[in-house]
Amino acid sequence: QGQLVESGGGSVQAGGSLRLSCAASTYTHYYSSCITWFRQAPGKEREGVAAFDTFTVQTYYSDSVKGRLTFSQDAMKKTVHLQMNDLKTEDSAMYYCAARNTRCSSGPWSRQTDYDYWGQGTQVTVSS
Repeated sequence: QGQLVESGGGSVQAGGSLRLSCAASTYTHYYSSCITWFRQAPGKEREGVAAFDTFTVQTYYSDSVKGRLTFSQDAMKKTVHLQMNDLKTEDSAMYYCAARNTRCSSGPWSRQTDYDYWGQGTQVTVSS
């Protein structure tokens, strides 16, 4: 029913920028879904970073990234982009894209167990 493919990770210096992309071209529920980025740093639990409601285009951000990350969407390509600016060393982690076929507002967007589909992850490394 769907596959998510992340891209755009890489290595940057603190203060730099990256744009992550989550391609969901085969996800049948894309146009009424919540697409969320999670991240996991070594030795830490996976945490929710930001969520995008594909129908309402409403966005949600964790406090640690608010003001530095911005979503955009290419609806025709079923792709969500996450622009990450002013990156900090603490942003270094493996970033995962996940999707659920309910609105982001219909439950805690960072609750991982609600997500049906996950990508393989893309690494973000920020050096000082």
